[in-house]
Amino acid sequence: MESHLLGEKIFHDVTRRLESAGLMMHGGTIVDATIIAAPSSTKNQTGERDPEMHQTKKGNQWYFGMKVHTGVCAGRGYVHTVTGTAANVHDINETHKLIRPDDEVAYGDSGYNGVESRKEFTEDPHLSTIEFRSNVRPSKIKTNKNYPGIQWDRAIEQRKSSVRSKVEHPFLIVKRFFGYAKVVYRGISKNLNRFNILFASANLLNCIRAKRTKEFCMG
Repeated sequence: MESHLLGEKIFHDVTRRLESAGLMMHGGTIVDATIIAAPSSTKNQTGERDPEMHQTKKGNQWYFGMKVHTGVCAGRGYVHTVTGTAANVHDINETHKLIRPDDEVAYGDSGYNGVESRKEFTEDPHLSTIEFRSNVRPSKIKTNKNYPGIQWDRAIEQRKSSVRSKVEHPFLIVKRFFGYAKVVYRGISKNLNRFNILFASANLLNCIRAKRTKEFCMG
């Protein structure tokens, strides 16, 4: 299945149907990433940990595994792009792969601050025009009640968070509803193939929940 990229083909077929049915909105993308844990044990046939998986620290906790990065349409929350890396790859490194050719705006959490100054963006004719609306780090938000713009700043951040929350739903479906919180295979590509199928399924589930199956079937 991996050698023929069937997972990727299934994912693209579902997104194509969403596109043709007018359900996938354009102009804005939300980007995010999640860590998928891998066994750190060496109790296997080779006696080694998966060399493609790596360790990373989130908060005060260390994780070993891979990361799945997604681009989601800002309007309805359907996943349009999926990539996979080792867990130690910073989210910013994959951002340029998650933005569509017709996007004008991109949303992300505070971990994406400064992404627009990276070479992948500044040297690309399209990406250099993207308006990136990432959340400000909490420590940077003014808390002085006498600051005249405090309510305005908070309202802007709340608006960003409201839009960005759509990107969490597909991850929730895949990790909790489908139970895929840990990798099953060795290697990034095999697991990414599975994630393409899982996110295609998450898109279908969201389409059913939105009661838009008739449009999808006619797309």
